[in-house]
Amino acid sequence: MVASKKTKKAMESINSRLALVMKSGKFTIGYRSTIKSIRQGKSKLIIIANNTPALRKSEIEYYCMLAKVGVHHYSGSNIDLGTACGKYFRVGALCITDPGDSDIIRSMPTE
Repeated sequence: MVASKKTKKAMESINSRLALVMKSGKFTIGYRSTIKSIRQGKSKLIIIANNTPALRKSEIEYYCMLAKVGVHHYSGSNIDLGTACGKYFRVGALCITDPGDSDIIRSMPTE
């Protein structure tokens, strides 16, 4: 009971910070645009849904390791991540290039 309550609260804080990034910051949605922004060195934080295919997930993590970019594994599916972004479609990977008013980059532990 306590563990599920804690994860739910963490999920809500991530979602609220993500909503603030969507309003005030800059981001790219999708696998291909995420890879492009990592290669260009523009990315600050990458968020990956938990049901992203393993090969894509490992490729994004590898690029992030080379570019020294933080990766956050979102605990929900790509449908949940899309809803958290305020979109009506699925989002497997999300790249934050400018957090805007949000403190999402400082609050996320780099894994």
